[in-house]
Amino acid sequence: MSSQDEQFQAAAPEPAAPSADEGMTWWYRWLCRIAGVIGGMSCAFAGLWNCVTINPLNIAAGVWMMLNAFVLFLCEAPFCCQFIEFANAVSARADKLRAWQKAAFYCGMAVFPVMLSLTLTTLFGNAIAFATGVLYGLSALGKKGDAISYARIHQQQKQMDEEKLTGSLEGQA
Repeated sequence: MSSQDEQFQAAAPEPAAPSADEGMTWWYRWLCRIAGVIGGMSCAFAGLWNCVTINPLNIAAGVWMMLNAFVLFLCEAPFCCQFIEFANAVSARADKLRAWQKAAFYCGMAVFPVMLSLTLTTLFGNAIAFATGVLYGLSALGKKGDAISYARIHQQQKQMDEEKLTGSLEGQA
């Protein structure tokens, strides 16, 4: 092997670890990302609107909603935050999270401002961010089974029930 081949192999990146969203299809992954971006926009606009008040709880909820928008943009669309140096690192770390972890994080982020100030602005502003968490939660459940394997399991269960029934009847006789 030549020295150039050795240098090339040393510089070549190692194969990436399997992604946490390996079971997600490409279109579902994009649906989740788009929902995250739209949820971030709705949180930002509703949070800004919520801050135009004198009620301190509404202001706190509005600030939290704008923080939610920033986190959603940072995790789902780091290209929207190009002026922040650590945006790509945060996005890479968020991509390594499992779907149920993202679901819990996004739903928890969206519920907190609603608990602070229950208004239509906070409800509608956080609805899409909460829906993003729900989409990630649904992907964590996995694909549903096909009809053939379900019928096979049902048939095996039926046979086991029949065997138990005939075994108990034979034991009585």
